Amino acid sequence: MQVAIQGPWSPLFGRLTLASIPYHTPILIATFAGVAVIGLVIVGAVLYYNKLGYLWREWITTVDHKKIGVMYIILGLVMLVRGFADGLMIRTQQAMAIGPNSPGILGAQHGFLPPFHFDQIYSAHGTVMILFAATPILTGLTNVIVPLQIGARDMAFPYMNALSLWLTTAGAILVMLSLFVGDFSAAGWVGLIPLTELPYSPGVGVDYWMWAIQISSIGTTLNAINMIVTIIKMRAPGMSWFRLPVFTWTTLSTNIIGLTAFPVLGVALGLLGADRYLGAHFYTAGLGGNLMLYTNLFWIWGHPEVYFLVLPAFGIFSEIIPTFSEKPLFGYTTMVAATFAIAGISWAVWLHHFFTMAAGPDVNGFFSIATMLVGIPTGVKVFNWMFTLYRGRLTFATPMLWSLAGLFLLLAGGITGMMLAIPAINYSVHDSVFVIAHFHCMVLLIGAAMFAAVSYWFPKVFGIQLDERNGLMFFWTFIAATGIVFIAMFALGFEGETRRLAYIYDPAWRPMLWTEEAGMMLYIVSIGYFARMLYVSLRDRIPVPADPWGTSRTLEFLTHSPVPFYNFAVTPQVNARDELAWRRDHGLEKTQPDAFEVIHMPCNSAIPFIIGMLAMAFGFGLIWRIWWMFGAALLGIVIAVIIRSFDKNLGYEIQPEEVAAMERNLATAGIIAEQPARKPLTEAEAH
Repeated sequence: MQVAIQGPWSPLFGRLTLASIPYHTPILIATFAGVAVIGLVIVGAVLYYNKLGYLWREWITTVDHKKIGVMYIILGLVMLVRGFADGLMIRTQQAMAIGPNSPGILGAQHGFLPPFHFDQIYSAHGTVMILFAATPILTGLTNVIVPLQIGARDMAFPYMNALSLWLTTAGAILVMLSLFVGDFSAAGWVGLIPLTELPYSPGVGVDYWMWAIQISSIGTTLNAINMIVTIIKMRAPGMSWFRLPVFTWTTLSTNIIGLTAFPVLGVALGLLGADRYLGAHFYTAGLGGNLMLYTNLFWIWGHPEVYFLVLPAFGIFSEIIPTFSEKPLFGYTTMVAATFAIAGISWAVWLHHFFTMAAGPDVNGFFSIATMLVGIPTGVKVFNWMFTLYRGRLTFATPMLWSLAGLFLLLAGGITGMMLAIPAINYSVHDSVFVIAHFHCMVLLIGAAMFAAVSYWFPKVFGIQLDERNGLMFFWTFIAATGIVFIAMFALGFEGETRRLAYIYDPAWRPMLWTEEAGMMLYIVSIGYFARMLYVSLRDRIPVPADPWGTSRTLEFLTHSPVPFYNFAVTPQVNARDELAWRRDHGLEKTQPDAFEVIHMPCNSAIPFIIGMLAMAFGFGLIWRIWWMFGAALLGIVIAVIIRSFDKNLGYEIQPEEVAAMERNLATAGIIAEQPARKPLTEAEAH
């Protein structure tokens, strides 16, 4: 039964009216104008250069794991810019709105953001950064690299891989639509109960937040299934379990967390949806519900999600540090054991997020000890990295610098995390910006790992060298900005500043708040260097060999740069843990196969993209209670799935002589072998 809602409703447009478009808000008008201009430039360039067909064939309908991974990363970078803009507005508002005499502009009493708009911004900032920036970027990296590291042609389920991407994209589109049509949630990125209940949030903001996360989390869960099966079933001959690169191990543990944790989030949001749409009272304390039920369900997902992001970062460091130390990773077996110890303990620490909610000393004590236990396997990793560095032939290229900075951020975040694990300290600084500074140390550790990975594997994937000068400037300005912002934030936490403040009542905090603002300005400079690094690299297009660094150790650096669509001309035989290093030591890294075999590849499919866009329409219809849109989109998804079930899509074959010709072209010209248009195999040919 539909719940009565405030405001007008019509059968055609649901709750959507002209008043839902915030045309009276100067900030949003300027944002819309900027987005529209960028969109028109991109569309105009695509049409001018006649690339629409190319984009459809090579990217939108692709099932190639490398291109899907690249699109994940592009999506994550776009959302990273959006999330940073939100963070910049938060810091700027707080720097302006200090004390009762601080002026207000753009309709705000203090600063430039009214409280309700500020609430939406900090809610969007956390949601975007965790779920739509960090998660897609790391998912994209694992999509690109893991099949190459294990010697596979593609993921186990290429079609499911594309579907995962477009469902994640659908969720991100809903978040972006909330900027210009309606509002976003004002209940925080965690969805604070009872603020997300219909009486407290009668608008569509919570619905945007809820359905964007629900749809994208389905994509994340499907990707987790795909990645686990790929690692278990698609390894090259000789790639035994204890020859797997550590990045692949961390990806496996990460996706086990994803497969088991994201359904819990789905249940938590599903019950909230029942409250908002069906009149249930799962979380309504006065009507038989329990608001702590949501808090527990959310953080049962939320803290494993932290390690869902951190563990791939640890894997990235474990690949880069040995490469630029010219040594094998110290303590490989203990590193793998520590990875799974962290993944296991991550399920036993969620209650430390609400030590102050009267759980009792026994419960608090258990979760305090469990939280501290995470430090043991994490410490094992840190010491293994240090022993790998010890007496190594160190090269301080950009990926190595990012990795070393990540280790310092890990120490800062880990030590402050151990402080927060003690209930007595937690009671003193709970809900202060000290907690935010701690958490951002961990998030920025993940960011350092992501930028390390991009600078490390970009030459491999695209076949061109990244501009080192601008890369170094990007690194140093980013790290300096991080120190400026978060040292000041730690200090403000000790001084008592609480989080989520649109207005600062204590003028004594002004110096630290303006220090944070200076750091944010430096972040903008670092973004400029990042953009220039990409521009100069694409402009100059300096080609690189199969191993751009000359000291790489793992299997992905055995094939060509850029990587051809079939990955390896012949599935490699693995002889050692660091296969490329082993071949280099035996003078075999340039050995070519005597003969080629038939390569079977999957065909492209438009259905994942169609389902993703229908899922976006499905969510938009539910958000605005446009029931015909919701029903039509749901019916469309069902029809698309049925059509797919009848589509055999058995792929196509590349004959040995074609493989040999493409390999010759790659070896002589360094040109990427694009996937040719092929007639799919019939069922008889496939057998």
